[in-house]
Amino acid sequence: MVNTMKMTFRERGILGFYRGYGALLMFSVPKNQVRFGTYTFMQTQVLTQRNKKNNFLCGLAAGAAEAVVVVTPQETLKTKLIHDKLSANPQYRNVFHGIKTIVQAQGPAGMYKGMVPTLLKQSTNQGVRFVVFEDTSKLLSNYIGYKILVDLLSGGFAGFCSVMFNNPIDVVKTNLQSLEAAKYGGFVGSFKYIMANEGPMGFYKGVGPRLARVILDVALTFTIYN
Repeated sequence: MVNTMKMTFRERGILGFYRGYGALLMFSVPKNQVRFGTYTFMQTQVLTQRNKKNNFLCGLAAGAAEAVVVVTPQETLKTKLIHDKLSANPQYRNVFHGIKTIVQAQGPAGMYKGMVPTLLKQSTNQGVRFVVFEDTSKLLSNYIGYKILVDLLSGGFAGFCSVMFNNPIDVVKTNLQSLEAAKYGGFVGSFKYIMANEGPMGFYKGVGPRLARVILDVALTFTIYN
């Protein structure tokens, strides 16, 4: 990860770290709209009693909604674009050309590769995050009087817990959305392939960079939302 940062800065400067920003922004806005909108609807209209179980279920619903509406197409596109950039002969010129090419070759369903693991990942992500965030913020409020700091720390810890809980699902999802998805043979096949070729630690491949991104992401999201 450190070598990648050095190489990126050396070859492309500071702006090299912001490549693909437009595509990320394009999906991040509706993703958070769906996530917090669904969570608030579930909490105020469906599971109105405030307890840990209902909070977890509201988070599950929020994660499932964002997985179906936004995240699966986003992750499919992101993964294919990354793998395409690293290939000998890249075929996608930009994010919009990538969408057009995928839909032309595979139909709209091509944007929904890895739907099952993405649904599992996002629903468990938000279920864990909302519960951990609320419990942690209540605890920290007894010791820290500055709400923004409480939200930052609670959100960061919620992001950490969600990554450690579901990184195996994220690895499987990434495999199924890659350009080499066919060799894994589906959801169960990907689990078997990783276990046979990489062992249990194969399910935590890339956990370092993901932690670095998600901890800051979730900390900022909860703090800005609140």
